[in-house]
Amino acid sequence: MSERILVLGAGGFIGRHLVRRLASMGQDVLAVSRRAWPDIPASVEMRLAEPRSPLDFAPLLNGVGTVFHLASSSTPGSTAGHPLDELEANLRPTLALLESLQERPLISLVYVSSAGTLYQPAPDTPSREDSPLLPRSYHGAGKAAAEAFIHAWASQYDGRTTILRPSNVYGPGQLEKGSFGIVPTALGKLRRGEELTVWGDGNIVRDFLYVDDFVALCERVLVTPKARGSRIVNVACGKGTRINDLFGVMELVTGRPLLRRYVAGRGVDAPRADIDPSLARQLFDWTARVDLEQGLQETWRWLNRQTP
Repeated sequence: MSERILVLGAGGFIGRHLVRRLASMGQDVLAVSRRAWPDIPASVEMRLAEPRSPLDFAPLLNGVGTVFHLASSSTPGSTAGHPLDELEANLRPTLALLESLQERPLISLVYVSSAGTLYQPAPDTPSREDSPLLPRSYHGAGKAAAEAFIHAWASQYDGRTTILRPSNVYGPGQLEKGSFGIVPTALGKLRRGEELTVWGDGNIVRDFLYVDDFVALCERVLVTPKARGSRIVNVACGKGTRINDLFGVMELVTGRPLLRRYVAGRGVDAPRADIDPSLARQLFDWTARVDLEQGLQETWRWLNRQTP
């Protein structure tokens, strides 16, 4: 493809993997991030920026054919009690991007939303793209609002957009920070022999998706012709795992016991997140290929190559 690809949030965990994959395909990539990161492919143009207004986005969109919007700086836990944080950190920049895209209807937008934070859980019924939404966190509510604005932009300005709703993405390169990501947090505790605080009884269910599988779907989206309008696609492994069972696989992979302390659950955490990825298979001939044990093995190997 001759047109440039703009990756917003390129310095994040998924963004770094996506940029490397696009560069390996020979794509012309402009990577925008708040901070620099090591091992940027030589062919990639890196721009340190935090665009927040239509005027900020306008020069970044010159010559661009597709925008991957992965920029996000919140989690369900970090936004608890702080709805304005979600507005300022994520919604405002997204709306500014849409306003700038109004003058550029031929640019395709791929927006990375969320599956686990949006759906209303239903017993024994995996969530499909048309399942009811009931965000439990301000982070999830922000994702739902962003999706609604993107639909409105596409309807009014003949936009072309694909909204991806991934489940819990994990893998090498995911840093342990705050409460972001149970996989890096638990593996970090295992590596240091520390105790992990577990919210609830460990029986909540999540769908864990290896990062290479998610990036493979992004590649399929990029090369597939896009019709006018918007479409939503779940991206998940399609198999729910209880958190306690996740810990069991981690202990098997590492050969170490995970010390844990269970505390009262949080209201922002949905009890289940079973996700149906069949539409991704139908539209893009895509299926997650890396199972949980293999993905955790690769993540553990990467972690142990890092300086403590």
